This record gives sequence, C-alpha cells and structure tokens, in this order.
Amino acid sequence: MLESGCVNPRNEVNIMVKNVIDVLFGGLTYWMFGYAFSFGNAPGSNPFIGWGDFFLDATPDEMGQKFTTFIFQMSFATTATTIVSGAMAERTKLSAYILFSLLNTIIYCIPAHWIWGKKGFLNDLGVVDIAGVGPVHVLGGVTGLVATVLLKPRTGRFGESGGDYSHPAPQMGCPTNVMLGLFMLSACHDGSSVTKRLLVRNCPNLVGLARLQLRQHLRHPRQQVEAGGSLGRHDHHGIGWGGLSSLGLTFAICRGKYDIADIVNGVLGGLVSITGMCALAHPWESLVIGFIAGLFTIGTARLVSRLRIDDPVGVIPVHMVCGVWGLLATGLFVDKVINS
Repeated sequence: MLESGCVNPRNEVNIMVKNVIDVLFGGLTYWMFGYAFSFGNAPGSNPFIGWGDFFLDATPDEMGQKFTTFIFQMSFATTATTIVSGAMAERTKLSAYILFSLLNTIIYCIPAHWIWGKKGFLNDLGVVDIAGVGPVHVLGGVTGLVATVLLKPRTGRFGESGGDYSHPAPQMGCPTNVMLGLFMLSACHDGSSVTKRLLVRNCPNLVGLARLQLRQHLRHPRQQVEAGGSLGRHDHHGIGWGGLSSLGLTFAICRGKYDIADIVNGVLGGLVSITGMCALAHPWESLVIGFIAGLFTIGTARLVSRLRIDDPVGVIPVHMVCGVWGLLATGLFVDKVINS
C-alpha cells in the first residue's frame, strides 16, 4: 500500500501485482535452492555459502525447526525483493520483474548465510543481527540503488531539459494509502522482530514453543510478556524518534509546512535502524538510534535528488543508509551478548 500510494494511480495495479510476484516466484525459488544456500549444512557448505537441503523437506523430528525457519527466512527473502520493487517503480516490465524476483533470491541467500548460517564467516566472527538489518535492508537498499541508476529517472522527473536538479518529486497518487501502509509495516515489523527472536532462535518447534511458554509461565508468569514487550518497545522508540526528528527537520526545510514523504521515511528509517539490535537495546539507545536515523533519511533523500537518482519511495535513505547506520549502531551500543 505504501509503494502503490507513492506512484501514479494508473500504475497502482502493476505495483500490487509485482508484490504478488515477489511471494510467488521468490517463495518458489527459496524452497528450491534459497534455503540450501542460506542454511544448508551438508558437505560442501563453507563460510561463503551453504549447501544441502535443496527442494526442502524434513523428517517428522526436525520439521518443526526447519519449516518455521523456512517460513521466516522466505518472508525476509521476499521482503528484500519488494524493497527493490519500490526503487524500480513505474519503469519495469512485469516480465523483466519476474526474472528479477527469481534472481534476487540468490542475492539474498549469500549474505543471509554469512550472518545466520552455522558456518557463515560473519557468524563465526560474532556479528549480531537479530532481524535482518544487513541481509534484508542494506542488501535491498544497495540493490535498489543499482536498479534505479540502471533504469534512469522516470520521464519528466527532473524537468524536461534534465537540468533542474532540485525539481520536486511527482505528487503522491494516494497519500492515505501511504500512511495506511506505514501503519501496517510498523505493526508487522514488531511482530517479525519479536517472533524471530522468541520462536526461531529459542524453540525447536511449535509444540516446543507452547510447552516452553507454559513452563515459564508457571515459574515466572511475566517473563514471556516482558521479553516480547521489550522488543516491541525498542522498535517503537526507534520509530517514534525517527519520526520526530524527521518531522522537525522537514518543518524547518519546508518553511513551516510538512512533507508526508519525509515523515513516513523518517519513521521507517528509525524502524530499520533498530532492527539489528532490537532485542538488546536499552530504551535510551533506541531513542538515539532512531533520532539519528530520521535525520539521515531527510538528508539522504535530498542528496539523492540532487544527484538526479529517481527513488520513488525512499529505498536508498530508508533501507541502505539507515541499514548501514543500524549495523554500525549495533557495534557501538551493544555491550555484551549471551548466546542462549
């Protein structure tokens, strides 16, 4: 909804269909070979790429962990693709995008193995990335930058002469859809961060999750609620202060007015930047990280426009720049990590 609201209404259906393509073809290829390249542990797996578990299947004893991991990682793989979809908006044939969605699964799987695979070299070095700030957001942002540079700007984006570097972006097709998409993204991102930490990393299967919750509830009734609430609270601190800093800055730049794109991107930038350490951040850390991310989004969006790079939905400032900031912030703020 956010992406379709940013483009011309005549291209809205095309945008929605491309998001369906992400799930259909991205999900198929992740089942065929994506999981194998990310988490395969057979002979031939190495610090650069995984190997094994092609056309994923599992025995009854291991299917809980394998299939829950598969579902989560498939959602991340398709998210990395749909991020790029925003940067390519209104300039891509559907047939070409289908091919891209197939190939982008491979692009995602390799860095996912580096960080989350048992033999990944970044995993061995102790890199912390809880919910995909590197393999999803930085990767999607960099790929989006490459894609939009190769595709060139939309017709008339920077003026007919091509010389107006500060030419304003086209008016949003439906700002209401953009705001609704923002709310959905923020709510779903909280669920993704919480569930990834509590379910995939700590529980062998869904039945194990239920038993673990029951045992821990009997011993410490508030423990599970506090664990999930901590993750959600830190995400919302990042969102809130990213939005506040971008709100203040866009008010100053626009001379007493507000730019919806700046506000939305500031909120999303704060959300992205806290992704890497959402389970480990103290409240004040998430505030600082989100506040700085909001400033990054506004500054980068204007730099991208000055460079005549046509980025319809702010992929470069939100995902690439704030993703890099999120990776750096994890190293700057995290004191100690205890592997459970």
